Amino acid sequence: MNTIFAVLLVFVGCCSNVVFLELLVREFPGCGNIVTFAQFAFIALEGFVFETNFGRKKPAIPISNYVIMVTMFFTVSVINNYALNFNIAMPLHMIFRSGSLIANMILGIVILKKRYSMSKYLSIVMVSLGIFICTIMSARQVKTVSEGSEEQDVHAFLHWLLGIAMLTFALLMSARMGIFQETLYKKYGKHSKEALFYNHCLPLPGFLLLSSDIYNHGVLFSQSSIIIPQKNQAFVTVVLLLLSFTCLFLRYLCIRGVFILTTECASLTVTLVVTLRKFMSLIISILYFNNPFTAWHWLGTAVVFLGTLIYTEVWTSVRGALRGTAELKDKKSE
Repeated sequence: MNTIFAVLLVFVGCCSNVVFLELLVREFPGCGNIVTFAQFAFIALEGFVFETNFGRKKPAIPISNYVIMVTMFFTVSVINNYALNFNIAMPLHMIFRSGSLIANMILGIVILKKRYSMSKYLSIVMVSLGIFICTIMSARQVKTVSEGSEEQDVHAFLHWLLGIAMLTFALLMSARMGIFQETLYKKYGKHSKEALFYNHCLPLPGFLLLSSDIYNHGVLFSQSSIIIPQKNQAFVTVVLLLLSFTCLFLRYLCIRGVFILTTECASLTVTLVVTLRKFMSLIISILYFNNPFTAWHWLGTAVVFLGTLIYTEVWTSVRGALRGTAELKDKKSE
């Protein structure tokens, strides 16, 4: 029952959050920092009340380990959101982050000296190829869309390349954080709610570095309205603030669902659910917002998700389940 509930949280929370987040990003292109801060503050407040019992409950994992984890988590979250300011379209942003499995696998080979089957290495090639196709096609769109002198075109393209570099760094940092978490959970056991709280509470002082940007966008939010695509209706400030809160709440549901899954299911199931959620979010973003998406983008997307499914060995699991069902039927017939 908990598993079904967690899957529903992931799909409803994450897929809906994509719509509301893109609404905000389209209207306020530089709002990544204030959205990230609000999400961290919201989840930290909930954890402080319900997980730590107003700070009276001691952590099972030493704070020093959380500080290391939080430094990586904060860096990844801020860079991923800030990359949206560098001509990075939301679909490309989601496709790029789908390479997290592959980044984790590469660092596992380098750091943990792990070895994998040929199917795993094939998935690396497929996901990398899919991301490469989508990235190249998006680069062409940056050149096509930008208007003005040749110097302005070059500046727009270099601006986009910086966004790609930021996404690449965040992808590798996220994979390194995953390996660090794996070693921590093996040593101290899984404490998903505790990790959720400290990963969002400890980084809050870091947002002081972004305080001016957060304040400026807070003022902008309070003085603006927003137009919903395809409806052509402007909403006043109160509804805009409600939209922002909805984005926070849906993000919380999404993250909470993922953390529940990590304690209830095998890593294969968690990976598959998150991958399917990313695919659904991508489709919603393309269809609802009419984001530019060519046949090459569809090909790259298909290759990315096919490679991910090969990595998770979902076909082997399905065949095993079907074989077990067939054997059970044979025994009953006897």
